Amino acid sequence: MNPSKPFRFLLTRLTEDYLLLALVLSLLPLLWFTSPELNELVELVHWQTLAALTGFLVLSRGLEDSGALALAGVWLVARFCTERALALTLVGFSMALSAVVTNDVTLFIVVPLTVALSSVVKIPLGRLVIFQALAVNVGSALTPIGNPQNLFIWQTWELGFIEFVSAMLPLVLLLSLSLGLATALAFPSRPVRVSLVARLAKPRLLLVSGLLYPAFILAAEAGGVIAAALVILVLYGLVYRSVLRGVDWLLLLVFLLMFVNLGLLATLPAAQAFVEWLLALPGGVLIASVLMSQVMSNVPAAIFLAPFTDDWRALAWGVSVGGFGLAIGSLANLIALRLARVQGLWLAFHVWSMPALALGVLSAVFLIGPG
Repeated sequence: MNPSKPFRFLLTRLTEDYLLLALVLSLLPLLWFTSPELNELVELVHWQTLAALTGFLVLSRGLEDSGALALAGVWLVARFCTERALALTLVGFSMALSAVVTNDVTLFIVVPLTVALSSVVKIPLGRLVIFQALAVNVGSALTPIGNPQNLFIWQTWELGFIEFVSAMLPLVLLLSLSLGLATALAFPSRPVRVSLVARLAKPRLLLVSGLLYPAFILAAEAGGVIAAALVILVLYGLVYRSVLRGVDWLLLLVFLLMFVNLGLLATLPAAQAFVEWLLALPGGVLIASVLMSQVMSNVPAAIFLAPFTDDWRALAWGVSVGGFGLAIGSLANLIALRLARVQGLWLAFHVWSMPALALGVLSAVFLIGPG
C-alpha cells in the first residue's frame, strides 16, 4: 500500500468536510493561547463517549450490510402507502424511542433503517433524516435519560424522575405538535412503492449484529463501554472486515476534536466573561443556554453553564431548544448527517433547523415566562 494514500485521503476529506476543517484550524490558536500539557488534552476527551460511538457505528453498519433494514423498510411501505404517512411514522417512532434509549442510540437505529429503505423505495432520504434528527432532539428532551445533558442536570440537581418529566412536558408537547404539523406539510400524500424486492443478504451478519446491539447497550450502561467496543472491533476485524471498511471513521475524529477544542475554549477567561455577559441579557439562563449551544453544542453548554445558575429548568429547556439551529447545536445532528451520507445535506438541514430554533425559543419563552 502506498504510504501517502491515507494522507491524501485525509487531505481530500478535509477540503470536503467543512466541520472537520474548521475544527482542525481552530485547534491551532487554542493550543497557542492555552499551552496545555499532553495529559490535560487527554483528560478533555470523553473516551467513554468515543467508545460508545465506535461500537454503534460498527453495529449499525453491520445491520445495514446484512440487508435486514431494507426488509424492514419494505414491511413499513406495505403498511404506510403514502410518503406523508411513512414520514409521520418514522418521525414519531424516532421521537418516542429517543425518550427511552437516548437520542444518539435512536439515530443509530432509525437512520440506517431509512438509508436502507431509500434503496428499495423512492423517498426524499435527506429530508427524512433531517426530520428524524429534529425528532430525537424533541423526544429526548422529555426524560432525564433521553440525552446526556438531561442526565447531567438530573444528577447534578438530584431531581426526581417524575419531577423532571413534569417540568419538561409542556415544552416537549408544544414542540412535538409543531414538528408533527411541519412533517405533514413537508411530505406530500403521493403513494410510495417498492422499486425492487429486498432480500436478507447476510443472515449470519444480522444474527451477530442483532445480538451484539442490546449487549453493547447493556455493557455501556454497566460502565464497560470501552472494553465492549474493543471486543466488537476485534470480532468484526477478524470476521467482517467489509463492515469496518464501510464505517465513517472520521466521525470519531470530529468528536475527538470537539471535546478538545471546546474544553480548551472553556478555560479561557474571555469565554467565562462572555458567559457572565450572556446571563445578564433578557431571558437570562434560557437564552444564554440556547446561544451557548449554538457555539459549543448543548451537552458542553449544559456542563459549562451549570455552575452559573440555580434555575435547572431554564437550563434544561434552553439546551433542549439549543439542539436546533446550527448543526453543532446537538451532537445528535452531527451523527444523523454523517450516517445519511447525502450530498448537500448540511445546507438543507439548516433550512429546516433554523426556523425550528426560532419556534423553539418562542415556545420556551412563552411557556416559561409566567414561571
